[in-house]
Amino acid sequence: DDRLFVVGQDGYILIMPDSGQLLSRPFLDIHTQVDFSGEKGLLGLAFAPDYATSGFFYTHYVAPFGAGRSIVSRWHVSADPDSADAASEQIIYQLDQPYVNHNGGDLDFGPDGMLYIGFGDGGSGGDPDAHAQNLTDPLGDMLRIDVGDPDTTYTVPPDNPYVSANNDTLPEIFASGLRNPYRFGFDRLTGDLWIG
Repeated sequence: DDRLFVVGQDGYILIMPDSGQLLSRPFLDIHTQVDFSGEKGLLGLAFAPDYATSGFFYTHYVAPFGAGRSIVSRWHVSADPDSADAASEQIIYQLDQPYVNHNGGDLDFGPDGMLYIGFGDGGSGGDPDAHAQNLTDPLGDMLRIDVGDPDTTYTVPPDNPYVSANNDTLPEIFASGLRNPYRFGFDRLTGDLWIG
């Protein structure tokens, strides 16, 4: 539609209609759940491809636990299209961060309808724990999950590259070896995934 949703690192999602003036009431206010110091905060927002009928949207934020806990949640819009149901949060994925930086944070639906989630390598300097080279944890990776069934948190798409891998490799991993995929998006013409 003609509304622009503005994600604030401090835990607010605001709406700017085509008038160009921000609405005074946030679409979602989770500032008390968010640690927005440094590179942390409310970092990503994605609307389900069928949002017009399902009302589901997803956020990626860092909560104040230890060095930070990355949380990916599903929410539902309220009866008012300019207001989310603040009590509807369903956490679908969470991850404790080892350091305070390189949280990644973006998430987006691909042309395949799957939810892609970017996690940084855990932070510090030079990835001292080699998380981005480790396929047993999600740090330094792009995850790809199926959230199409609202009665489950998610399922792993059977065509993910590591689904049939041995050992402790996470089947959710779509790409690894990433430093800090804090922004990414899909080319509308080609479907290519571009990562910043």
